Amino acid sequence: MSVPAAPAGAPPGQPKKAATAAWIGSALEYYDFFIYGSAAALIFPEVFFDESDPATATLLSLATFGVAYAARPVGALFLGHVGDRLGRKKIMVFTLVLMGLSTFLIGCLPTRDQVGTLAPVLLVLCRVLQGISAAGEQASANSMSLEHAPPDRRGFFTSFTLSGTQGGQLLATLVFIPVAALPEDQLLSWGWRIPFWMSIAVAVAGYVIRRTLEETPTFTEQAATEGVAKMPLAVLAREHWADVLRVVAAALVASVSTIFTVWALAYATSDAVGMDRTSMLWVGALANLVALGAIPLWATLSDRIGRRPVFLIGAAGSAVLMFLYLWAISTGSYPLVLVLGIVTFGVVYSAANGVWPSFYGEMFTTRVRLSGMAVGTQIGFAVAGFAVTFAARIAGPDGDDWLSVALFTAALCVPPVIAALTARETHRTPTERPARSPSRSAGVLCVSRAVRAAGWSGAGRLPVGRLPMRARGVRRGGPPRRPGGAGRGPGAPAWCAGR
Repeated sequence: MSVPAAPAGAPPGQPKKAATAAWIGSALEYYDFFIYGSAAALIFPEVFFDESDPATATLLSLATFGVAYAARPVGALFLGHVGDRLGRKKIMVFTLVLMGLSTFLIGCLPTRDQVGTLAPVLLVLCRVLQGISAAGEQASANSMSLEHAPPDRRGFFTSFTLSGTQGGQLLATLVFIPVAALPEDQLLSWGWRIPFWMSIAVAVAGYVIRRTLEETPTFTEQAATEGVAKMPLAVLAREHWADVLRVVAAALVASVSTIFTVWALAYATSDAVGMDRTSMLWVGALANLVALGAIPLWATLSDRIGRRPVFLIGAAGSAVLMFLYLWAISTGSYPLVLVLGIVTFGVVYSAANGVWPSFYGEMFTTRVRLSGMAVGTQIGFAVAGFAVTFAARIAGPDGDDWLSVALFTAALCVPPVIAALTARETHRTPTERPARSPSRSAGVLCVSRAVRAAGWSGAGRLPVGRLPMRARGVRRGGPPRRPGGAGRGPGAPAWCAGR
Protein backbone atom coordinates (compact mmCIF):
# COMPACT_ATOMS: atom_id res chain seq x y z
CA MET A 1 0.00 0.00 0.00
CA SER A 2 1.38 3.40 -0.98
CA VAL A 3 1.41 5.81 1.94
CA PRO A 4 2.62 9.42 1.92
CA ALA A 5 5.52 10.43 4.08
CA ALA A 6 4.56 10.93 7.67
CA PRO A 7 4.15 14.51 8.74
CA ALA A 8 5.63 15.75 11.96
CA GLY A 9 2.22 16.66 13.33
CA ALA A 10 -1.23 17.80 12.41
CA PRO A 11 -1.30 20.85 10.18
CA PRO A 12 -2.56 24.06 11.79
CA GLY A 13 -6.30 23.96 12.25
CA GLN A 14 -6.65 20.22 11.68
CA PRO A 15 -7.91 19.46 15.21
CA LYS A 16 -10.74 21.94 14.72
CA LYS A 17 -11.48 20.71 11.23
CA ALA A 18 -11.52 17.09 12.35
CA ALA A 19 -13.76 17.89 15.31
CA THR A 20 -16.12 19.89 13.10
CA ALA A 21 -16.33 17.09 10.55
CA ALA A 22 -16.99 14.61 13.35
CA TRP A 23 -19.73 16.82 14.82
CA ILE A 24 -21.55 17.53 11.57
CA GLY A 25 -21.24 13.99 10.26
CA SER A 26 -22.38 12.42 13.52
CA ALA A 27 -25.28 14.87 13.80
CA LEU A 28 -26.46 14.08 10.29
CA GLU A 29 -25.98 10.34 10.68
CA TYR A 30 -27.61 10.04 14.09
CA TYR A 31 -30.52 12.15 12.93
CA ASP A 32 -31.27 9.17 10.71
CA PHE A 33 -30.71 6.70 13.52
CA PHE A 34 -32.90 8.47 16.08
CA ILE A 35 -35.88 9.31 13.91
CA TYR A 36 -36.31 5.55 13.77
CA GLY A 37 -36.51 5.46 17.58
CA SER A 38 -39.26 8.08 17.64
CA ALA A 39 -41.16 6.31 14.87
CA ALA A 40 -40.76 2.91 16.57
CA ALA A 41 -42.34 4.29 19.75
CA LEU A 42 -45.11 6.38 18.17
CA ILE A 43 -45.87 5.27 14.59
CA PHE A 44 -44.65 1.82 13.57
CA PRO A 45 -46.86 -0.25 15.91
CA GLU A 46 -49.86 0.92 13.85
CA VAL A 47 -48.21 0.99 10.41
CA PHE A 48 -46.16 -2.21 10.27
CA PHE A 49 -47.71 -4.48 12.91
CA ASP A 50 -51.07 -5.93 13.92
CA GLU A 51 -53.20 -3.16 15.44
CA SER A 52 -55.58 -5.66 17.09
CA ASP A 53 -53.01 -6.31 19.84
CA PRO A 54 -51.45 -2.94 20.72
CA ALA A 55 -49.15 -4.31 23.45
CA THR A 56 -47.64 -6.95 21.17
CA ALA A 57 -47.39 -4.47 18.29
CA THR A 58 -45.45 -2.05 20.50
CA LEU A 59 -43.19 -4.85 21.71
CA LEU A 60 -42.41 -5.96 18.15
CA SER A 61 -41.84 -2.39 17.01
CA LEU A 62 -39.38 -1.76 19.83
CA ALA A 63 -37.68 -5.06 18.95
CA THR A 64 -36.97 -3.75 15.45
CA PHE A 65 -35.25 -0.80 17.11
CA GLY A 66 -32.94 -3.30 18.82
CA VAL A 67 -32.23 -5.20 15.58
CA ALA A 68 -29.82 -2.48 14.46
CA TYR A 69 -27.86 -2.91 17.65
CA ALA A 70 -27.59 -6.65 17.00
CA ALA A 71 -26.14 -5.89 13.56
CA ARG A 72 -23.63 -3.41 14.94
CA PRO A 73 -21.07 -5.95 16.28
CA VAL A 74 -20.97 -7.60 12.86
CA GLY A 75 -20.44 -4.24 11.21
CA ALA A 76 -17.78 -3.38 13.78
CA LEU A 77 -15.72 -6.47 12.90
CA PHE A 78 -15.67 -5.57 9.21
CA LEU A 79 -15.46 -1.77 9.38
CA GLY A 80 -12.93 -1.82 12.23
CA HIS A 81 -10.65 -4.08 10.18
CA VAL A 82 -10.96 -1.87 7.09
CA GLY A 83 -10.49 1.34 9.08
CA ASP A 84 -7.27 0.16 10.70
CA ARG A 85 -6.00 -1.09 7.34
CA LEU A 86 -7.02 1.71 4.97
CA GLY A 87 -7.64 4.70 7.22
CA ARG A 88 -10.33 6.50 9.19
CA LYS A 89 -11.49 8.83 6.41
CA LYS A 90 -12.77 6.10 4.09
CA ILE A 91 -14.95 4.61 6.83
CA MET A 92 -16.35 8.02 7.78
CA VAL A 93 -17.53 8.64 4.22
CA PHE A 94 -18.86 5.12 3.67
CA THR A 95 -20.91 4.96 6.87
CA LEU A 96 -22.59 8.29 6.20
CA VAL A 97 -23.69 7.36 2.71
CA LEU A 98 -24.96 3.96 3.84
CA MET A 99 -26.98 5.47 6.68
CA GLY A 100 -28.56 8.10 4.44
CA LEU A 101 -29.53 5.54 1.81
CA SER A 102 -31.01 2.97 4.21
CA THR A 103 -33.02 5.63 6.06
CA PHE A 104 -34.41 7.05 2.83
CA LEU A 105 -35.55 3.55 1.84
CA ILE A 106 -37.46 3.18 5.12
CA GLY A 107 -39.55 6.18 4.10
CA CYS A 108 -40.41 4.39 0.84
CA LEU A 109 -41.54 1.09 2.39
CA PRO A 110 -45.07 -0.23 1.89
CA THR A 111 -47.22 -0.73 5.01
CA ARG A 112 -48.63 -3.92 6.48
CA ASP A 113 -52.05 -3.14 4.98
CA GLN A 114 -50.46 -2.99 1.53
CA VAL A 115 -48.13 -6.04 1.46
CA GLY A 116 -48.79 -7.91 4.71
CA THR A 117 -45.89 -9.48 6.61
CA LEU A 118 -43.40 -8.44 3.91
CA ALA A 119 -43.58 -4.89 5.30
CA PRO A 120 -41.95 -5.61 8.69
CA VAL A 121 -39.40 -7.88 6.98
CA LEU A 122 -38.28 -5.03 4.71
CA LEU A 123 -38.25 -2.71 7.71
CA VAL A 124 -35.88 -5.03 9.57
CA LEU A 125 -33.54 -5.29 6.57
CA CYS A 126 -33.25 -1.50 6.34
CA ARG A 127 -32.71 -1.32 10.08
CA VAL A 128 -29.83 -3.82 9.79
CA LEU A 129 -28.15 -1.54 7.25
CA GLN A 130 -28.55 1.35 9.68
CA GLY A 131 -26.89 -0.71 12.38
CA ILE A 132 -23.92 -1.66 10.20
CA SER A 133 -23.42 2.00 9.34
CA ALA A 134 -23.62 3.16 12.95
CA ALA A 135 -21.06 0.50 13.93
CA GLY A 136 -18.28 2.29 12.09
CA GLU A 137 -19.44 5.88 12.40
CA GLN A 138 -18.57 6.74 15.99
CA ALA A 139 -15.39 4.66 16.13
CA SER A 140 -13.99 6.24 12.96
CA ALA A 141 -15.02 9.78 13.92
CA ASN A 142 -13.64 9.33 17.43
CA SER A 143 -10.34 7.96 16.10
CA MET A 144 -10.09 10.81 13.61
CA SER A 145 -10.68 13.58 16.17
CA LEU A 146 -8.55 11.90 18.86
CA GLU A 147 -5.54 11.50 16.57
CA HIS A 148 -5.74 15.08 15.34
CA ALA A 149 -6.19 16.62 18.80
CA PRO A 150 -3.41 18.23 20.88
CA PRO A 151 -2.39 16.00 23.83
CA ASP A 152 -3.83 18.25 26.55
CA ARG A 153 -7.23 18.74 24.87
CA ARG A 154 -8.09 15.30 23.52
CA GLY A 155 -11.15 15.01 25.71
CA PHE A 156 -12.57 18.31 24.48
CA PHE A 157 -12.00 17.74 20.75
CA THR A 158 -13.09 14.10 20.81
CA SER A 159 -16.31 15.02 22.62
CA PHE A 160 -17.51 16.73 19.44
CA THR A 161 -18.48 13.33 18.07
CA LEU A 162 -20.93 12.80 20.92
CA SER A 163 -22.08 16.41 20.81
CA GLY A 164 -22.92 15.70 17.18
CA THR A 165 -24.81 12.59 18.19
CA GLN A 166 -26.90 14.64 20.63
CA GLY A 167 -27.36 17.28 17.93
CA GLY A 168 -28.69 14.63 15.59
CA GLN A 169 -31.05 13.36 18.26
CA LEU A 170 -32.24 16.92 18.88
CA LEU A 171 -32.80 17.48 15.16
CA ALA A 172 -34.71 14.20 14.87
CA THR A 173 -36.95 15.19 17.78
CA LEU A 174 -37.60 18.68 16.40
CA VAL A 175 -38.53 17.23 13.01
CA PHE A 176 -40.94 14.76 14.61
CA ILE A 177 -42.72 17.39 16.73
CA PRO A 178 -44.69 18.95 13.83
CA VAL A 179 -45.10 15.54 12.20
CA ALA A 180 -46.60 14.07 15.39
CA ALA A 181 -49.04 17.01 15.49
CA LEU A 182 -50.59 16.05 12.13
CA PRO A 183 -54.11 14.58 12.08
CA GLU A 184 -54.02 10.85 12.75
CA ASP A 185 -54.95 9.76 9.22
CA GLN A 186 -52.33 12.00 7.59
CA LEU A 187 -49.67 11.00 10.14
CA LEU A 188 -50.14 7.28 9.51
CA SER A 189 -50.50 7.53 5.73
CA TRP A 190 -47.72 9.90 4.59
CA GLY A 191 -46.66 12.22 7.40
CA TRP A 192 -44.30 9.76 9.10
CA ARG A 193 -42.34 9.30 5.87
CA ILE A 194 -41.15 12.92 5.61
CA PRO A 195 -38.35 12.71 8.24
CA PHE A 196 -36.99 9.59 6.53
CA TRP A 197 -37.07 11.14 3.06
CA MET A 198 -35.13 14.14 4.34
CA SER A 199 -32.18 11.84 4.98
CA ILE A 200 -31.17 11.97 1.32
CA ALA A 201 -29.72 15.36 2.15
CA VAL A 202 -27.65 13.66 4.84
CA ALA A 203 -25.75 11.56 2.31
CA VAL A 204 -25.01 14.53 0.06
CA ALA A 205 -23.99 16.95 2.83
CA GLY A 206 -21.94 14.36 4.66
CA TYR A 207 -20.03 13.34 1.56
CA VAL A 208 -19.12 16.95 0.77
CA ILE A 209 -17.98 17.62 4.34
CA ARG A 210 -15.93 14.52 4.98
CA ARG A 211 -14.25 13.93 1.63
CA THR A 212 -12.11 17.07 2.16
CA LEU A 213 -10.77 15.94 5.55
CA GLU A 214 -7.17 14.70 5.61
CA GLU A 215 -6.16 11.36 7.11
CA THR A 216 -4.75 11.63 10.64
CA PRO A 217 -0.98 12.25 10.97
CA THR A 218 -0.78 9.45 13.55
CA PHE A 219 -2.25 6.85 11.20
CA THR A 220 -0.20 8.14 8.24
CA GLU A 221 3.01 7.94 10.24
CA GLN A 222 2.14 4.46 11.49
CA ALA A 223 1.51 3.25 7.95
CA ALA A 224 4.67 4.88 6.58
CA THR A 225 7.03 3.57 9.28
CA GLU A 226 5.95 0.38 11.03
CA GLY A 227 3.11 -0.37 8.61
CA VAL A 228 -0.51 -1.21 9.33
CA ALA A 229 -1.55 -4.46 10.94
CA LYS A 230 -2.45 -7.12 8.38
CA MET A 231 -5.00 -8.59 10.79
CA PRO A 232 -5.99 -5.86 13.26
CA LEU A 233 -8.54 -8.10 14.95
CA ALA A 234 -5.88 -10.72 15.67
CA VAL A 235 -3.60 -8.08 17.20
CA LEU A 236 -6.55 -6.77 19.19
CA ALA A 237 -7.41 -10.19 20.58
CA ARG A 238 -3.80 -10.98 21.41
CA GLU A 239 -2.62 -7.71 22.96
CA HIS A 240 -5.70 -5.73 23.99
CA TRP A 241 -8.34 -8.28 24.98
CA ALA A 242 -8.66 -6.94 28.53
CA ASP A 243 -9.35 -3.40 27.30
CA VAL A 244 -11.89 -4.70 24.77
CA LEU A 245 -13.79 -6.42 27.59
CA ARG A 246 -13.55 -3.28 29.68
CA VAL A 247 -15.00 -1.18 26.86
CA VAL A 248 -17.82 -3.71 26.34
CA ALA A 249 -18.77 -3.41 30.02
CA ALA A 250 -18.46 0.39 30.05
CA ALA A 251 -20.55 0.76 26.88
CA LEU A 252 -23.58 -0.67 28.69
CA VAL A 253 -24.09 2.83 30.07
CA ALA A 254 -25.75 3.57 26.70
CA SER A 255 -28.77 1.67 28.08
CA VAL A 256 -29.67 4.89 29.89
CA SER A 257 -29.99 6.63 26.52
CA THR A 258 -32.15 3.97 24.89
CA ILE A 259 -34.45 3.58 27.90
CA PHE A 260 -34.82 7.36 28.20
CA THR A 261 -35.27 7.99 24.48
CA VAL A 262 -37.52 5.10 23.46
CA TRP A 263 -39.11 3.17 26.34
CA ALA A 264 -39.85 6.17 28.55
CA LEU A 265 -41.43 7.95 25.57
CA ALA A 266 -43.64 4.95 24.81
CA TYR A 267 -44.57 4.59 28.51
CA ALA A 268 -45.43 8.27 28.97
CA THR A 269 -47.72 8.35 25.91
CA SER A 270 -49.38 5.00 26.67
CA ASP A 271 -52.88 4.63 28.08
CA ALA A 272 -51.35 3.92 31.49
CA VAL A 273 -50.10 7.54 31.77
CA GLY A 274 -51.67 9.38 28.86
CA MET A 275 -49.24 12.26 28.42
CA ASP A 276 -49.25 14.22 25.16
CA ARG A 277 -46.85 13.01 22.46
CA THR A 278 -45.69 16.47 21.43
CA SER A 279 -45.06 17.49 25.05
CA MET A 280 -42.89 14.43 25.66
CA LEU A 281 -40.94 15.03 22.47
CA TRP A 282 -40.12 18.49 23.83
CA VAL A 283 -38.65 16.89 26.96
CA GLY A 284 -36.19 15.00 24.78
CA ALA A 285 -35.49 18.05 22.65
CA LEU A 286 -34.66 20.30 25.60
CA ALA A 287 -32.61 17.58 27.33
CA ASN A 288 -30.53 17.18 24.18
CA LEU A 289 -30.16 20.94 23.86
CA VAL A 290 -28.70 21.08 27.37
CA ALA A 291 -26.47 18.09 26.57
CA LEU A 292 -24.95 20.01 23.67
CA GLY A 293 -23.45 22.40 26.21
CA ALA A 294 -22.81 19.90 28.98
CA ILE A 295 -20.82 17.37 26.93
CA PRO A 296 -17.87 19.64 26.02
CA LEU A 297 -17.81 21.01 29.59
CA TRP A 298 -17.55 17.54 31.10
CA ALA A 299 -14.93 16.61 28.49
CA THR A 300 -12.88 19.71 29.31
CA LEU A 301 -13.04 18.78 32.99
CA SER A 302 -11.75 15.31 32.11
CA ASP A 303 -8.72 16.90 30.44
CA ARG A 304 -7.89 18.38 33.83
CA ILE A 305 -8.84 15.71 36.40
CA GLY A 306 -8.97 12.55 34.28
CA ARG A 307 -11.52 10.43 32.42
CA ARG A 308 -12.36 7.96 35.18
CA PRO A 309 -13.93 10.31 37.77
CA VAL A 310 -16.05 12.10 35.17
CA PHE A 311 -17.24 8.82 33.65
CA LEU A 312 -18.12 7.50 37.11
CA ILE A 313 -20.23 10.58 37.84
CA GLY A 314 -22.22 9.96 34.68
CA ALA A 315 -22.70 6.22 35.13
CA ALA A 316 -23.52 6.17 38.85
CA GLY A 317 -25.56 9.37 38.72
CA SER A 318 -27.68 8.14 35.81
CA ALA A 319 -28.50 4.91 37.67
CA VAL A 320 -29.98 6.92 40.54
CA LEU A 321 -31.73 9.62 38.54
CA MET A 322 -33.54 7.21 36.21
CA PHE A 323 -35.61 6.15 39.24
CA LEU A 324 -36.69 9.74 39.75
CA TYR A 325 -37.38 10.36 36.06
CA LEU A 326 -39.56 7.28 35.56
CA TRP A 327 -41.36 8.00 38.84
CA ALA A 328 -42.08 11.53 37.61
CA ILE A 329 -43.62 10.10 34.42
CA SER A 330 -45.84 7.81 36.51
CA THR A 331 -47.24 10.85 38.35
CA GLY A 332 -48.24 12.54 35.09
CA SER A 333 -46.74 15.83 36.27
CA TYR A 334 -45.28 17.45 33.17
CA PRO A 335 -43.18 20.14 34.94
CA LEU A 336 -41.60 17.43 37.10
CA VAL A 337 -40.93 15.24 34.07
CA LEU A 338 -39.38 18.15 32.19
CA VAL A 339 -37.00 19.16 34.99
CA LEU A 340 -35.89 15.62 35.86
CA GLY A 341 -35.56 14.70 32.18
CA ILE A 342 -33.18 17.61 31.59
CA VAL A 343 -31.15 16.90 34.73
CA THR A 344 -30.94 13.15 34.11
CA PHE A 345 -30.21 13.06 30.40
CA GLY A 346 -29.02 16.56 29.63
CA VAL A 347 -26.62 17.03 32.54
CA VAL A 348 -25.64 13.87 34.44
CA TYR A 349 -25.68 11.29 31.64
CA SER A 350 -23.64 13.73 29.53
CA ALA A 351 -20.70 13.21 31.90
CA ALA A 352 -20.25 9.60 30.78
CA ASN A 353 -21.37 10.37 27.24
CA GLY A 354 -18.89 13.20 26.84
CA VAL A 355 -15.73 11.41 27.95
CA TRP A 356 -16.10 7.88 26.65
CA PRO A 357 -14.79 8.71 23.13
CA SER A 358 -11.43 9.78 24.54
CA PHE A 359 -11.50 7.31 27.46
CA TYR A 360 -11.99 4.27 25.24
CA GLY A 361 -9.81 5.49 22.37
CA GLU A 362 -6.82 6.12 24.62
CA MET A 363 -6.86 2.48 25.72
CA PHE A 364 -5.68 1.32 22.28
CA THR A 365 -2.70 1.95 19.99
CA THR A 366 -3.05 3.45 16.53
CA ARG A 367 -2.73 0.04 14.86
CA VAL A 368 -5.98 -1.22 16.41
CA ARG A 369 -7.71 1.88 17.77
CA LEU A 370 -10.64 1.87 15.36
CA SER A 371 -11.13 -1.90 15.70
CA GLY A 372 -10.88 -1.77 19.48
CA MET A 373 -13.39 1.02 19.84
CA ALA A 374 -15.77 -0.38 17.23
CA VAL A 375 -15.85 -3.95 18.54
CA GLY A 376 -15.92 -3.01 22.22
CA THR A 377 -18.57 -0.33 22.00
CA GLN A 378 -20.84 -2.10 19.54
CA ILE A 379 -21.10 -5.27 21.61
CA GLY A 380 -22.05 -3.14 24.60
CA PHE A 381 -24.40 -1.03 22.49
CA ALA A 382 -26.08 -4.19 21.19
CA VAL A 383 -27.14 -5.01 24.74
CA ALA A 384 -28.21 -1.39 25.23
CA GLY A 385 -30.34 -1.52 22.08
CA PHE A 386 -32.24 -4.59 23.22
CA ALA A 387 -32.60 -3.10 26.69
CA VAL A 388 -35.69 -1.36 25.29
CA THR A 389 -37.24 -4.70 24.36
CA PHE A 390 -36.38 -6.20 27.74
CA ALA A 391 -37.82 -3.13 29.46
CA ALA A 392 -41.08 -3.51 27.54
CA ARG A 393 -41.27 -7.12 28.74
CA ILE A 394 -40.31 -6.26 32.31
CA ALA A 395 -42.94 -3.52 32.47
CA GLY A 396 -45.66 -6.18 32.40
CA PRO A 397 -48.75 -6.69 30.24
CA ASP A 398 -50.02 -3.18 30.96
CA GLY A 399 -46.60 -1.61 30.43
CA ASP A 400 -46.74 0.41 33.66
CA ASP A 401 -44.23 -1.28 36.00
CA TRP A 402 -41.77 1.61 35.88
CA LEU A 403 -40.01 0.58 39.10
CA SER A 404 -38.85 -2.73 37.63
CA VAL A 405 -37.59 -0.89 34.55
CA ALA A 406 -35.70 1.58 36.74
CA LEU A 407 -34.08 -1.30 38.67
CA PHE A 408 -33.17 -2.95 35.36
CA THR A 409 -31.57 0.28 34.11
CA ALA A 410 -29.62 0.70 37.36
CA ALA A 411 -28.36 -2.88 37.09
CA LEU A 412 -27.04 -2.15 33.60
CA CYS A 413 -25.08 0.79 35.03
CA VAL A 414 -23.14 -1.47 37.43
CA PRO A 415 -20.74 -2.99 34.83
CA PRO A 416 -19.75 0.48 33.54
CA VAL A 417 -18.94 1.59 37.08
CA ILE A 418 -16.81 -1.52 37.67
CA ALA A 419 -15.07 -1.08 34.30
CA ALA A 420 -14.15 2.51 35.09
CA LEU A 421 -12.92 1.65 38.59
CA THR A 422 -10.63 -1.07 37.24
CA ALA A 423 -9.36 0.94 34.25
CA ARG A 424 -6.12 2.89 34.28
CA GLU A 425 -6.31 6.64 33.91
CA THR A 426 -5.68 7.58 30.28
CA HIS A 427 -5.91 11.36 29.95
CA ARG A 428 -2.11 11.74 29.97
CA THR A 429 -1.39 8.62 27.92
CA PRO A 430 0.32 9.38 24.56
CA THR A 431 -1.90 8.88 21.52
CA GLU A 432 0.45 6.12 20.35
CA ARG A 433 1.16 4.04 23.41
CA PRO A 434 3.64 1.24 22.59
CA ALA A 435 2.30 -2.27 23.00
CA ARG A 436 5.54 -3.22 24.77
CA SER A 437 7.46 -1.24 27.31
CA PRO A 438 9.82 1.32 25.71
CA SER A 439 12.96 -0.14 27.25
CA ARG A 440 12.17 -3.63 26.01
CA SER A 441 11.34 -2.46 22.50
CA ALA A 442 14.51 -0.37 22.33
CA GLY A 443 16.62 -3.21 23.66
CA VAL A 444 15.36 -5.71 21.11
CA LEU A 445 15.88 -3.25 18.28
CA CYS A 446 19.40 -2.30 19.33
CA VAL A 447 20.61 -5.85 19.93
CA SER A 448 19.28 -6.70 16.49
CA ARG A 449 21.33 -3.90 15.00
CA ALA A 450 24.38 -5.02 16.95
CA VAL A 451 24.02 -8.57 15.65
CA ARG A 452 23.86 -7.30 12.08
CA ALA A 453 26.91 -5.11 12.76
CA ALA A 454 28.83 -8.17 13.94
CA GLY A 455 28.18 -9.81 10.57
CA TRP A 456 26.44 -12.83 12.10
CA SER A 457 23.64 -14.31 10.05
CA GLY A 458 23.71 -18.00 10.94
CA ALA A 459 21.44 -20.11 13.07
CA GLY A 460 21.85 -20.58 16.76
CA ARG A 461 22.95 -18.13 19.41
CA LEU A 462 25.53 -15.43 19.18
CA PRO A 463 27.75 -15.47 22.26
CA VAL A 464 27.59 -12.21 24.16
CA GLY A 465 31.37 -12.01 24.09
CA ARG A 466 31.27 -11.71 20.29
CA LEU A 467 28.97 -8.70 20.38
CA PRO A 468 30.61 -5.32 19.83
CA MET A 469 31.33 -3.58 23.10
CA ARG A 470 28.76 -0.91 22.32
CA ALA A 471 26.06 -3.61 21.96
CA ARG A 472 26.71 -4.55 25.57
CA GLY A 473 26.27 -0.94 26.63
CA VAL A 474 30.04 -0.55 27.12
CA ARG A 475 32.32 2.02 25.58
CA ARG A 476 36.04 2.02 25.63
CA GLY A 477 37.46 4.05 28.44
CA GLY A 478 34.23 4.67 30.32
CA PRO A 479 30.92 3.45 31.73
CA PRO A 480 27.87 2.52 29.64
CA ARG A 481 26.32 5.39 27.73
CA ARG A 482 23.20 7.04 29.06
CA PRO A 483 19.83 6.32 27.43
CA GLY A 484 18.17 8.79 25.14
CA GLY A 485 19.11 10.86 22.17
CA ALA A 486 17.44 12.29 19.11
CA GLY A 487 16.31 9.86 16.46
CA ARG A 488 16.25 6.89 18.85
CA GLY A 489 13.40 5.17 20.67
CA PRO A 490 12.72 6.15 24.29
CA GLY A 491 15.13 4.48 26.65
CA ALA A 492 17.48 3.45 23.81
CA PRO A 493 21.25 3.60 24.40
CA ALA A 494 23.02 6.51 22.71
CA TRP A 495 24.85 4.24 20.29
CA CYS A 496 21.53 2.89 18.96
CA ALA A 497 20.97 5.52 16.30
CA GLY A 498 21.19 3.29 13.26
CA ARG A 499 24.34 5.03 12.06
